[in-house]
Amino acid sequence: MLFRLYKISNPPAPKSGGVDPQERLNFGCLGAARITPGCIVEPARTHPSVVLYAVAARDAKRAEEFAKEHGFSKSFGGTAAYQDLIDDPEVDVVYNALPNALHFEWTMKALKGGKHVLLEKPATNTAAEAAQIFALAERKNLVVLEAFHSRFHPAIQRVKAIVDSKELGEIKHVSASLTAPTGTAAPKGDIRWNYELGGGSAMDPGCYTVNALRYLTSSNPTAVLSAKAVPYSSRPEHKQVDKILWATLSFGHDITGDIYTNLDEPKYFGVIPRMPKLFVTVQCEKGTVELFNYVVPSYYHYITVSPTGGRRRTEKAYTFKGAEKGEAWWTTYRYQMEAFVDKIQGRTPQTWIEPQDTIDNMKWIEAIYEKDGFGSLPSSKYIHQ
Repeated sequence: MLFRLYKISNPPAPKSGGVDPQERLNFGCLGAARITPGCIVEPARTHPSVVLYAVAARDAKRAEEFAKEHGFSKSFGGTAAYQDLIDDPEVDVVYNALPNALHFEWTMKALKGGKHVLLEKPATNTAAEAAQIFALAERKNLVVLEAFHSRFHPAIQRVKAIVDSKELGEIKHVSASLTAPTGTAAPKGDIRWNYELGGGSAMDPGCYTVNALRYLTSSNPTAVLSAKAVPYSSRPEHKQVDKILWATLSFGHDITGDIYTNLDEPKYFGVIPRMPKLFVTVQCEKGTVELFNYVVPSYYHYITVSPTGGRRRTEKAYTFKGAEKGEAWWTTYRYQMEAFVDKIQGRTPQTWIEPQDTIDNMKWIEAIYEKDGFGSLPSSKYIHQ
């Protein structure tokens, strides 16, 4: 584990020999977001085809400092920064890490500008917006990927393989949780507490839990049986911003699923931070399989298989057996980067998230919000022409 963690922090230089210069992809990042170093910068260090080309931010100083710190060649700042980056003919790929409410507008503009897009999750505020994005991408023959990085890692895929093998019989129930201690993922004043920017627990950790249930059951829900959300505060601007969410979904055939998310889990005795809840569990007819840390399993995880009346075993999966690509220290983002570049360059990626998968995930997040009474988040006012 220590060796793997060391390699994650100190990755080897990529093997650039044999890479056609025409295959190099210049990445431009919209927003100097906290997630960008992990999602783009670090994976780029070990991918010979990825070039950290530009970053854009409204604050010109912030953009310049971010570019210098992380090795981007160019920065754009000011009110026109995002469009300036898209208009740069040297940019091949746009990474959209802007607040959720801006995903639709700036992904559509990037596609209009002829750029492939790696789009942070959740893709949009509504399923209808996600459908428009992929319709335009298809017309323009461009690649858009919603960045559900955990789906690209061997750990969650191993759990699915165990479930699909029917070793434990048919699925009966699936549950997923994702929480964050107070002030960590969403400190006071964070965009995750802003309704107009697409904030809320169901939109942030919730999108992971819904996706995990849909992935492991290989199906979409048939109904939201129950949903309960707790608003961030009693202030009027937070009445539709959930900090805690519980929901129970039906997947038909007597299969149910539970999700629990909390962006503001209080400290023990007001001082001791709680450990995040990062479990996904599949209960089957003949036993259960559970994955700890399904979100970022590259750092550490374990898979526990518990057959009814049988011997429990623990597995770990950091690489794909027999695969030509992948190292035990590859992060979820590095596996995702490999797939994204493969898709752009016409190769078949090991894993892919299809457009309908993204659209359906947003559809059921909206359905949960409808059930709990919060209602869908506001649609973008941007109109594509």
